[in-house]
Amino acid sequence: MTINGAESPLGWLFARGMLTQRQYDAGERLRADWERAQLAPRVTMAWDSAPVARGRGGSAPEIDLSGAQLDARRRFADAVASAGPGLTDILWRVVCAGEGMREAESALGWPARAGKLVLTIALDRIADYYRVR
Repeated sequence: MTINGAESPLGWLFARGMLTQRQYDAGERLRADWERAQLAPRVTMAWDSAPVARGRGGSAPEIDLSGAQLDARRRFADAVASAGPGLTDILWRVVCAGEGMREAESALGWPARAGKLVLTIALDRIADYYRVR
């Protein structure tokens, strides 16, 4: 499978010299953990069988997650927490949700070009968490 890194907002920023290699790699690690943990909302029908509830009115059992998914969820949560308060919104929107910088800044009510500075600070912090050199 071939991936065009320039298609993502993170890749676009990196290709134009607005991010360092370290920041880009940290963002890609975070996005990989987010995808591996399957934290994205479903956009299609789930075709697996419906869970069977035990007893009348009982709730269905929780989804059984694999060890890799659980590890990825833990790493993702720890990495986002290491970014710190106030930085996670822009980090999630650009890196995980794939929003462009302009859209993310508008959604957060920030002035133009403020998001890039905040994103670089957040990426530096998660690079420290992931120990990216």
